[in-house]
This record gives sequence, structure tokens and C-alpha cells, in this order.
Amino acid sequence: MKKILYILLIFSLSLFAQTPLEKGKTSYLNRADGSSGMNAKPEPIQSAISQLQNLDSEEAMLTLLKSYYYKGKFVALNKEDKKAIFQKGKDLGEKAIEKFPTAASLRYWYLANLGSWSEVYGIFSAAKEGVADIMKTQAEEIISLDPNYWNGGGYFMLGAVHFKSPYIPFLLSWPDNDEAVSNLTKAFETGLSTFTQTVYLAKALYKDKQKDQAKKLLQDLIAKPLSKDEPVEDYEQQSIAQSLLSEWQQ
Repeated sequence: MKKILYILLIFSLSLFAQTPLEKGKTSYLNRADGSSGMNAKPEPIQSAISQLQNLDSEEAMLTLLKSYYYKGKFVALNKEDKKAIFQKGKDLGEKAIEKFPTAASLRYWYLANLGSWSEVYGIFSAAKEGVADIMKTQAEEIISLDPNYWNGGGYFMLGAVHFKSPYIPFLLSWPDNDEAVSNLTKAFETGLSTFTQTVYLAKALYKDKQKDQAKKLLQDLIAKPLSKDEPVEDYEQQSIAQSLLSEWQQ
């Protein structure tokens, strides 16, 4: 019993000795504690946000951007809450890339929040803000700065915006599914292919009439175990994959 109390005391003291940045990073790494499927407990990620929100270093801003994205996706329960959280992520991302313009990581997580912001605010707000053009420009900048960041994250963002953006003559004439397939394939083949990259590539291939290949990608994805680092994120993508396969088999 004394040994257990001693270990708990040492652990408590080590936490007490951590800086706010270290505490925020630890809470972010433990964000999936207590989660079930796509439903994450609010306490870990809120702890990360509370520790990081008043810091302005590059590392703190990066972890805070990741935290806003995670909270908006997997903790917020309604559209209004999601709007508020992704707005914070959008605003912080704009500030972060202005302060640290050569950090590909900040640009990537800014786009993660911006893309989610556009989904919850809707097509008209996104068009008014010029989200598609911003995402294209920033994705190309990420590729220029660090094409390997987040397993080809710049290629993924560029492919995703080509895939999702509507072709509008004279207004938005650059979206092209061939470009989507090309860039999403580059992302898939850079580093370790992620669950999200796989789902987007499958959707772009299916749109390109490569239906068998698209289905095979999703079937293989569903058979994979969830990762230890991103179980909630991976569960979401497997759920999307299952829904797409059901839809495509009709």
C-alpha cells in the first residue's frame, strides 16, 4: 500500500511540475480517454484547450488547433457548438500562419478547421469567404514547405478541395476530379496512408468510374484495426466507409 501511495505521489508531483504547454500536450495525447466510438469525453480535450489557449508559441498554437478540430468533430453535440469551436480554430489558424509563415503544420491544421468550418456554416458562407481558393492556395504552400508533413497532408488537402469544390464557370473553374485523384493518390502513397486519405481517395476513384478499386480500398480499410493514436478519428472513417459501401451496392 505504501508503495502504491508513493507512486501516486510521484505521479502527482510530476504533473504539478509540468508547464502549461506540457500539460496541454499531455491532455491532447489522452483525448480519447473514455471515448466510445465517435463520442469522445469532453474533459481531456477541454483540459488541453484550457492549458493552451493563452499561449502563443508555435507548438502551443499547433496543439490548440488540433484540439479545436477534435472538440468540434467529436465532442460538440450540436451545430451551434460546432460553429463556435471551428470559428475559434479558423481565427487561431489565420493568426498562427501570419506569425509562423514557414510552419507547414500550422497551415495544415488551419485547413482542417477551415474545412470543418465551411461544412457547418454552409456553402454560401464558404463561398463568401472564398474558402475553396484559400484551401487550394494553402495546400499548395504546405506542399512547397514540407510535402511529407502528416503523410502527404498538403497533397491530401489539395486533392480534397478539388474533390469537394463545385465547378462553377467563370467563378470557380479550377476544381477537377482528375486533379483530386492525382493528389489524393500522392497523399496515399506518402508516408503511412491514413484512414481519412483512404476514404477520400475511394470517393474520388468512384466518381472517376474506377468503382472496383474504390470498393476494394474501403473493404480493406474496414478490416483494419483502429490505431492506438487516433481511435476516434479512425472509427469515424470506418463508419463512413461502411455507409459508402452500402450506398454503392444499391
